[in-house]
Amino acid sequence: MSEASLEITDSTSGGAVTVAEVLKRLDRVAAKRALVGRVDGREVDLDFVLEDAAKVRVEAVLPGTSEGLYVLRHSTAHLLAAAVLDLFPGTKLGIGPPLLDDARYGFYYDVIASRTLTDADLPVIEKKMRDIAKRNLKYRRDEISKQEAIRIFSERDEPLKVELIEEKGGATVSVYYIDGTPFIDFCVGPHVANSNRLKAFKLLVISGAYWKGDQERPQMQRIYGTAFFTQEELDAWTKQREEAERRDHRRLGKELDLFSIQEAYGQGLIFWHPKGGAIRRRMEDYLRDQLTKRGYGLVFTPHIARRELWQQSGHEENYADSMFAPTEFEGTEFRLKPMNCPFHIGIYKSHQHSYRELPIRYAELGTVYRAELSGTLHGLLRVRGFTQDDAHIFCTPETVKGEIVDCVDFAYDMFRTFGFEKFKVELSVKGDDATKGYLGSDEDWEQAESALIEALNERAISYDRIEGEAAFYGPKIDIKVEDAIGRLWQLTTVQFDFNLPERFDLEYIAEDGKAHRPIMIHRALFGSVERFFGVLIEHYMGAFPMWLAPVHVVVLPITDRINDYAETVAQTLRDEYGLIVEVNTRSEKMGAKIRDAQLQKIPFMLVVGDKEKDEATVAVRERSKGDTGVMSVREFGEMARKLIETRAVNNG
Repeated sequence: MSEASLEITDSTSGGAVTVAEVLKRLDRVAAKRALVGRVDGREVDLDFVLEDAAKVRVEAVLPGTSEGLYVLRHSTAHLLAAAVLDLFPGTKLGIGPPLLDDARYGFYYDVIASRTLTDADLPVIEKKMRDIAKRNLKYRRDEISKQEAIRIFSERDEPLKVELIEEKGGATVSVYYIDGTPFIDFCVGPHVANSNRLKAFKLLVISGAYWKGDQERPQMQRIYGTAFFTQEELDAWTKQREEAERRDHRRLGKELDLFSIQEAYGQGLIFWHPKGGAIRRRMEDYLRDQLTKRGYGLVFTPHIARRELWQQSGHEENYADSMFAPTEFEGTEFRLKPMNCPFHIGIYKSHQHSYRELPIRYAELGTVYRAELSGTLHGLLRVRGFTQDDAHIFCTPETVKGEIVDCVDFAYDMFRTFGFEKFKVELSVKGDDATKGYLGSDEDWEQAESALIEALNERAISYDRIEGEAAFYGPKIDIKVEDAIGRLWQLTTVQFDFNLPERFDLEYIAEDGKAHRPIMIHRALFGSVERFFGVLIEHYMGAFPMWLAPVHVVVLPITDRINDYAETVAQTLRDEYGLIVEVNTRSEKMGAKIRDAQLQKIPFMLVVGDKEKDEATVAVRERSKGDTGVMSVREFGEMARKLIETRAVNNG
C-alpha cells in the first residue's frame, strides 16, 4: 500500500485535480497499479476530482489487498451484468455484490432474464465478459438527482432499480456506466477505471433467488462467479475448489452415515445419526468440561418465549425476517427463539447482583431457530435449526479486558485441540455511517474498542481493523480458522453489547453503593455445533482423529474360526479401555474387509488369525500408514487410550 500526503499549493488549488493525477505525483508505480484511490479514508474512483482542497491524504488501493479484491469483484459483477444485458436484451437487473467471506463464490448478480438461464449459458456469458473486458471500456460514474435517476431507470423498464433508488437514494445519487455497453447501474462504487483491469474471472453456477429474499417478491436467477487479480490466483482457487468438492461435508456425511436432511420433515433441519451423534457428544463433552474449568455456569433455557420478550429485545424490530412466525396459545403469542441472549438476561435479572459477584458467565448449548430461505441453505453450514455454544458474560469496566483475553485464549486453545493452527482475526469497529444508528456513547465505544485492542495486543495477536463493520450495538472480534486446504471459516465471535443491557435495564450494585449498568459480552466459539461439525468433516475429509472418530477400531478376523477370538478382543478393548469397537465377521476376503474399513475411515484395523489367537496379539493397521506391527491387546489398548485422553490430532 502506497500512501502519502499532498499539499495543494496556490498554483494547483484553482483548478481540479483527479486522484489519479495526485497519485502519479506521489508515486508513479503505485499510480500505475492502483485500482482505486482512498481520500481521507474513503475509497473513490481514480477520476474522482479534488477541488479547492488545502490538503488531502491520498492512498493507492493496490492489487493484493482486501479492499482491492472487493473493488475488483464488484467491478466484475458489473461486467457480468453488462454481458447478460448484451446477450439477453430486456433483462431486469437486481443487485450484484462482491463476496469476500464466502469460500465458494466471489460475487453474484441477480437477474430476471428474457428466458430461463441454465448452466449451459455460463460459458457463453463468460466469453462475452472477456470480449467486453478486452475492449478497455471505461467505468464511468455520474452524479445525478434522485428524480433524474428514477426517470432514467423507469424509461429503461428497470422497476427493481427504481425501487432501490426510491428506498436508498438521497437528493443526489451516483450511477455507473460501462461505456460501449447497455449497462447502467445505481451504485455507490468505487470501480476500476477500465474493463481491461479484469482478466482473471470465472462463472460458476446459476441458482434461484427472490428479490430482497422475500418469497412474495419476483423470482430471479442468481449468477455466481469469482474473480482474482491474476490467472495464477484463479487457477490455485480452482484447484482448491476441486479439492473442496472432494471434501464436501454433505457427500461425506451421507457416505459415513453421520447425518441427514430429510425433505419430508423440512429443509434445513438436521438429523444426527448415531455416528454423527457420537462425534457431537465428544465435541460437547470437551466444551462443557472446559466451560466448567473456566468458571462458566451451565444453563438451560426454553425454546420459545412470549412475543413481548422479542419486542423488548428489539428482535421484532430488527430481526423479524429471520424469525419464524408467532404462534398463539391460550390468548398469548409465542415465538421460537432465534438467539439465547434474552434468556440469559432473564437468569441474570432473577436477583440483584453486587460488583463482588461479577464477572458472571452463563453458557448454554442452546438450540435456536431461524427462518432462512431455502435458497440460502447449505448442508450443515446454513440451517434453520441449530445449536449455538452461546455464552454471555456480565462484567464491570475493571474486569472487561481480562474477560476478553480469556475468551480469545479459550478460542485459540479450543481450535488447536481440534487440529487448527492458522487463524485470521478481525476487529470490527464503528464507522461514520450515521444510518446504522449506533447505540451507546462515543466514550462507551472508545472504551470497548480499547478493551478489545488491548486484549489482542496482550496476546501479540495481529488483526485487521474493519471500519464500519461493527453491529449497531457494539464492536467485536471475529476469529477465522484456516482449514487443511487453506480456506478461512468464520467461527468465533466476541461481541460487546450496548443494546440489551439498556433495553432490559440490567444493573449491579457497585462499590459506591449505587446501581450501575454491567458490560455484556456475547461469546460463541464453535459458532454453532452444526457449522463447526461441517467444517471438521471437510477439514479432516471425514478421517477424524482417534478421540473424535465415531468408531475407534474394527477387528478383522481372517477366517470364521477366529470370530470368537475377534469378539473377545473387541470386548476387552471396550471394557478395559473404553474404546468403540466393531467386529467384521462377514465371510469376505481380507482385502474387502480392509477396503470397507478404509472407506469408513476407521482409525485402526486389527487383523487377527490363528497366530494372533495363539499369542494373544493383534496385527495393527493404521488408517493412513498401513501395517504398523504386532502388539499385545494390552499394548494396543494403552496406546489407543492415550491417543484419546490426550486428544491427539494424529495417530502417532
